[in-house]
Amino acid sequence: MKGFQVTLDDIAKKVKVSKVTVSKALRGHPDISAETAKKIELVAQNLGYYPNFMARNLSSMKSNTIGVIVPKIAHFFFSSVIEAIYDAAFENNYEIILTVSQENSERELRHIRSLLSMRVDGLIVSLSEQTRDYSIFQEARKRGVPLVFMDRVPGLDGFNTVVADDCAGAFSATEQAINIGYRKLAHLAGYKHTNIGRERCRGFEMALKRYGVHTNREWIVYGGFGEEDGYKGFMTLYESGRLPEFILAVTFPVALGVYRAVEELGMRIPNDIDIISFGNSGFNRFLAPPMSYVDQPTRELGRKALELTLENIRKKDQFVPQHIKLPTNLVLCKTCIKKGTAARRRTR
Repeated sequence: MKGFQVTLDDIAKKVKVSKVTVSKALRGHPDISAETAKKIELVAQNLGYYPNFMARNLSSMKSNTIGVIVPKIAHFFFSSVIEAIYDAAFENNYEIILTVSQENSERELRHIRSLLSMRVDGLIVSLSEQTRDYSIFQEARKRGVPLVFMDRVPGLDGFNTVVADDCAGAFSATEQAINIGYRKLAHLAGYKHTNIGRERCRGFEMALKRYGVHTNREWIVYGGFGEEDGYKGFMTLYESGRLPEFILAVTFPVALGVYRAVEELGMRIPNDIDIISFGNSGFNRFLAPPMSYVDQPTRELGRKALELTLENIRKKDQFVPQHIKLPTNLVLCKTCIKKGTAARRRTR
């Protein structure tokens, strides 16, 4: 019948048990025998019953949902992380409510407020590139909502964080460029106020210092994390009239922007300009040439963030905030494996 919604009473009448028994059985309560629980679950399934999560939330103070806020979704890094979060949540009988800030701090704030009003059991947040006001996160903590920051994290005490070792990853990429003979190195960096922007730039500068390589300060170009930022950043370098030999791109989309600019200018990678990106994409193999990159443990980041959230939910006040840093790995493809011919000519 149109508009008909199966209730616990309907199931109870069919099985000839009380409504309380049905409710306990569907929640896996130990008071109900396995035989009775199986019978109730079968009837519920046949009747087409779906639990009312909002009602369950009000009665049990637990929703079995976790809110996730990410800056982008059409991005290999975040799509891979999200898949891992979903997989881990499914294994633990949790549902995910996914929201996307589109790198906009106002959207991020609105999403978090909405998720808190839905009474999610916990939050996993990767900050937008615009976020500077952290008061909403302090509010979530006052409400007792466990919160894990993942990848992009604020400098706040008392919160859980799961990140990749951005500094070490950038160091290894820069070290590779130096080892094959490059001395004119540039970095298309992220925003200084973000941890990934700071840490990747720090790794770049640490490698230069370790090997005694001096760089033009104008070759560290700060900006965002998207393709357009990479395009504009390379054009800035090109128009200065002093091109470097190598570029470390802060993200894979930034590196894609470099590829587009290089093609427009009639140049070639890696002959005219060499590059390594921080991060990968499933279509890297289709680039000409495929780019060497710092591989981030995307699935482990997602899984660890979800597991840490659940641990925080279960232990509540006894939980001590944790800070997890996962290793990265440099993967060499067809860029930055030997010094480019144009770079050799420029240094003679």
